[in-house]
Amino acid sequence: MAAQAKPITKAQLVTELAEKLGITKNDVNCYIDALTTIAYRETKKKGSFTLPGVGKLVLVKRKARMGRNPATGETIKIKAKTVVKFRVAKACKDTIIPPK
Repeated sequence: MAAQAKPITKAQLVTELAEKLGITKNDVNCYIDALTTIAYRETKKKGSFTLPGVGKLVLVKRKARMGRNPATGETIKIKAKTVVKFRVAKACKDTIIPPK
């Protein structure tokens, strides 16, 4: 497998959006921060947040279960917990990896 290119940084994203939309970098930065804040708040309050065309942040409750300590092989009890997952939208998946 070839070496992967580095992912885009927030600064690079802000610059690209500012150039594409013809607005200031500061405005783009404020927009990204506001969107992030709204996504966190809505996911925490309602259990999910959808970014159309990209995906959905979802709160998922995991049940308690039995697991195994990989170092010793000892059986352990894993407590129930809530985790955040990101589900990629079908449109996003199909654009990045076209179906055969």
